[in-house]
Amino acid sequence: QVQLVESGGGLVQAGGSLSLSCAASGRTFSRRAMGWFRQAPGKERDFVAAINWNGGSTYYADSVKGRFTISRDNAKSTVYLQMNGLKPEDTAAYYCAAGNVWGEMRVVVSPFNYNYWGQGTQVTVSS
Repeated sequence: QVQLVESGGGLVQAGGSLSLSCAASGRTFSRRAMGWFRQAPGKERDFVAAINWNGGSTYYADSVKGRFTISRDNAKSTVYLQMNGLKPEDTAAYYCAAGNVWGEMRVVVSPFNYNYWGQGTQVTVSS
């Protein structure tokens, strides 16, 4: 069992930065793939970024590539999402997720491949 708690969301002006954290409980964090997803009101939950168990492989959605960076610290059982150059269209609830599979991007971007989810943290970007 893995419990995930996100933090770091808030209100920021366009062009600003935020850093999200996701703290995990349980002994299996270091063996799990971790992902960040986001969901705006009335829209589906979309893939943002993912990282494999040791941080050696990452994927990003095209919409955030070059602006967001995912990282992890297995010693602290925490995954991070550094968000720079924020845009109003980045406004959403951001969720971290833990999964057991890794591979091609088509696998990593699917929320169905993640077993555990946090409660989410709201990010609002004003124009």
